[in-house]
Amino acid sequence: MPLALLALAIGAFGIGTTEFVIMGLLPDVASDFGVSIPTAGFLVTGYALGVMVGAPIMTALGTKVSRKRMLMLLMGLFIIGNLVSAVAPAFAVMLIGRVVASLAHGAFFGIGSVVAADLVAPDKQAGAIAMMFTGLTVANVVGVPLGTFVGQAAGWRVTFAIVAGLGVLGLAGVAKLVPDLPKAQGVRLRHELAAFKNVQVLLAMAMTVLGFGGVFATITYIAPMMTHVAGFADGSVTWLLVLFGLGMVGGNLVGGRYADRALMPLLYVSLGGLAVVLALFTVTAHHKVLAAVTIALIGALGFATVPPLQKRVLDQAHGAPTLASAVNIGAFNLGNALSAWLGGIVIATGLGYTAPNWVGAALATGALLLAFLSAALGRRAGAPSSVVTGSTPDRQQAALHR
Repeated sequence: MPLALLALAIGAFGIGTTEFVIMGLLPDVASDFGVSIPTAGFLVTGYALGVMVGAPIMTALGTKVSRKRMLMLLMGLFIIGNLVSAVAPAFAVMLIGRVVASLAHGAFFGIGSVVAADLVAPDKQAGAIAMMFTGLTVANVVGVPLGTFVGQAAGWRVTFAIVAGLGVLGLAGVAKLVPDLPKAQGVRLRHELAAFKNVQVLLAMAMTVLGFGGVFATITYIAPMMTHVAGFADGSVTWLLVLFGLGMVGGNLVGGRYADRALMPLLYVSLGGLAVVLALFTVTAHHKVLAAVTIALIGALGFATVPPLQKRVLDQAHGAPTLASAVNIGAFNLGNALSAWLGGIVIATGLGYTAPNWVGAALATGALLLAFLSAALGRRAGAPSSVVTGSTPDRQQAALHR
């Protein structure tokens, strides 16, 4: 794998850390600014909305410059946003900083996915995408726990200053290691927008919303579920989330490895397995050891879908994949927001803290059904279920049997 992927992974590590570390620092931020916890929660919601809105807008604005330069500009935006958060004199200013940083998120992963795929041979593209996303998964194992610890010990402002420093490393890495790949000839914004007329692109994005939404329906409420149902102490939630992060790392690497060999079968297995495990979590959540194992499995199966889904979008939007790739990152955040809302509804109706697991299982099942529909439509059209970008006709025919 090219060293340029390391630069992309460093950027992904910083972005993943800033996205999730705020959850562990909300009480400290709320106390410092004199706002309630629900009000401080807008720092999470605002970030997610910024990702969804920023992904298409920033990518569209970047069609006039090279992908390398756009990645550097996005990392610069990320640095500014985190610095604003670190020195914010008021809550509203910090919220602005969070939104500014979030604008870089979707476009960085979207454009980064295209760059990662272009750096390697066609049969290694999903693995290259997974390598970049490893930075995001490792952030949940290392960056978020350490950032939370530093924030609680030295102040949350120090955490955001360190995250800005990670952005500087990512920017330097992109500038030094990522080659200045030529822009695709003749591809304009209207070509990028035309990809959304492809039903297979829309189906892949819908699978992203439902599949990863299934994961977040459960993980959003993992703390009350583990403390009130499984009987863990409050302090145990941190290492349980580390288990989840380790599962994400493993699932991401496995997904990247096998998506290049059998993309659709991998989606069937990962989405089907995710639906089953989420349903079983309503039972295993009552037992400490089984609950811990299940949390790791949810992370593994959930993130095993990320490289194949991202590559699926790239394949089906071939010729002009950048905007579709970025919007698919926004789809992950849409799934997170939707599932968290649905999970909150079932808890509020009195169904208990394990009820979001049923919501997650239903969402994952929906994603699995869409995967079957996508493959069926591909066969009916006489097209490969996963066209390999840049492959020969012989390889494309071989993809029919994957």
